[in-house]
Amino acid sequence: MSELVYTEQRETIFEIVLNRPEKRNAINMELYTAFDAAVTEAGRLSGVRAVLIRGEGNAFSAGIDVSDCMMLPQKYGSNWQQRGRRITDDYQRVLTRLERLEVPTIALLHGYCLGLAMELALACDIRIATEGSMLGLLETKLGIIPDVGGTTRLVRLVGPARAKELIFTGRQIGAIQAEHWGIVNSVVAAGDLLAKGEELATEISQAAPLAVGMAKRVIDGLSDIDRGLILEGWAQSQLFNTEDFMEGAQSFLERRQPQFKGK
Repeated sequence: MSELVYTEQRETIFEIVLNRPEKRNAINMELYTAFDAAVTEAGRLSGVRAVLIRGEGNAFSAGIDVSDCMMLPQKYGSNWQQRGRRITDDYQRVLTRLERLEVPTIALLHGYCLGLAMELALACDIRIATEGSMLGLLETKLGIIPDVGGTTRLVRLVGPARAKELIFTGRQIGAIQAEHWGIVNSVVAAGDLLAKGEELATEISQAAPLAVGMAKRVIDGLSDIDRGLILEGWAQSQLFNTEDFMEGAQSFLERRQPQFKGK
């Protein structure tokens, strides 16, 4: 596995660790590709009953590495802004694979869990956060929307009104409020995070694996995730072509307040 993501199987638990601590585990394309490989590995191994996902260092992840977005022309060509659906599909495919794992997934959140990192956490079955953690979908402050399942999955968890509040404002919220809203399942002291995750994973492992897998499919099947992902991709493909998006990304890199024009 890439040094940016490492994995370990401990009996029935499979652990995936984001390992870019010097960048607060900001997600660039290399890390995202390695994460996808880890998810694929988790789905192929025998004996795995639960997957834990965590980050090294001071944060779960600060989200997408915005500087990596400047490399999109190299990957998708000079007309990359006209290929918004292809870009969104590539990003969505990874978290859809994560969500559709047969085994339950548990995200262990600490420090920051923002943007694409929160979308990753939302694609997991269960989220546990430490006291003082901050969560948020910041995309509207960049002139885009959460298009890697964030909009769709957040609505499923908290309902339209709270999802709108969080997404419209791009606000960060603390772990306690996230628990109150139903975004995270529980909040623990920082030193207890891994132990709590392992305890829950072990408890899940004691249930019948086929029944757990089927229960997961039924519960997830109650929501029309696929339609939501299509709508996210359609909206984002329009936004990639706006002046506001270019201003949002540039202002973020320059650490200044964006000047959006609605164009």
